[in-house]
Amino acid sequence: MCSQTSWPQGSAQWSFTLHTYDVLSTVWNVLKVLQPAHVKHMKDPQNSVETSKRPPEGGGAFYRPIRWHKSYYSFTGFKDLSRSCSRPGGWSPLSSCEELNRLKKELSRTLDLSDIRWQRSWGVAHRCSQLQSLSRLSQQDPGALRNLRGHTVMFADQSGLNASGHIMLGTMDVHHQCSSRLPSYHSLLQQSAWLKERISLLLGGTQVVHKERLGPIQPVTEHYSTLNTFHKSLISRRLRLHPRSMQGLSMSLENDRTNPSLHEMGYFIIPATCDPPKLQCSCRATHLRPGSAPNAETSELQAEEAAVVKLCLHNLSLSSLSKEPSVSSSQMIMCCNRLVEQRSPLMQGLHICVSQFYSVMQDGDLCVPWDWKS
Repeated sequence: MCSQTSWPQGSAQWSFTLHTYDVLSTVWNVLKVLQPAHVKHMKDPQNSVETSKRPPEGGGAFYRPIRWHKSYYSFTGFKDLSRSCSRPGGWSPLSSCEELNRLKKELSRTLDLSDIRWQRSWGVAHRCSQLQSLSRLSQQDPGALRNLRGHTVMFADQSGLNASGHIMLGTMDVHHQCSSRLPSYHSLLQQSAWLKERISLLLGGTQVVHKERLGPIQPVTEHYSTLNTFHKSLISRRLRLHPRSMQGLSMSLENDRTNPSLHEMGYFIIPATCDPPKLQCSCRATHLRPGSAPNAETSELQAEEAAVVKLCLHNLSLSSLSKEPSVSSSQMIMCCNRLVEQRSPLMQGLHICVSQFYSVMQDGDLCVPWDWKS
């Protein structure tokens, strides 16, 4: 049944009331009202096919849920509630976590991978769909993924190789295309290692490190460019340092820094465009400071973080407690101590992830900022 309402601008708004479950009859009736000429050559389906009619009570529209194809859920990572509810026991985060662990172990064994990681804290359902997609590709074209053997695979925003040598598979990219480009990425990784050795010799034995877990993923192309720029600046200034005068120190090059600084974990954060003499003075001042022991302080901070996380899990009866890469050890310690002091009974059994903002993941994990407000 169709009715038409005219608007002042001359356009029309149509409203429909469905009186049958039969899709063919519904479409035929709509076309008959809107475009009669298009159905003149068609046979009325009511005369040829018996349709199942069931008028809704009071003449109102009946509810008909949309049923998506299973590929929709595989691509988006959303849950198929109709399938979950029909299974014995229904859906639960615990069963999904078990399925995720099973898929991860099975795929790691099949492809001979060192590990499988994720750049972001995607929901369990999303991560399961990513593993299932990679598993299907390995079955359809086993040779396309042979370059992944022995490596750590990371599902990320973009494909490539990161500065730590982990293979990144973009969530929107075709995985076998990334695999074919791996030889060129490995060549850049080898050149990056050579540049680190040269920089270490020029800076008196200071080790160049890359702290992946403390920031966003850095592609190997960007990492090589940063090292190459910094190496050229050192060559041009010709610093006079004894080969082992700065041994025991570590440094990480950053593109978004303006001044050298000492991280709480005991290594220097150096701008890629830092003036070499300024860098030399900063490193010497810290290296010669009485009682300076960056490595010991780092170990103590990590031990304190592990202890307070364990205490938080026990006292609050949490199912899990983790943190985002952007959260430092001191921030995690501060957050956990405050959670233990509050000791809310509402947190019992929750999966908590300490982050920079509030959010709830698809699988029910709760993200709270490290500096959360009461």
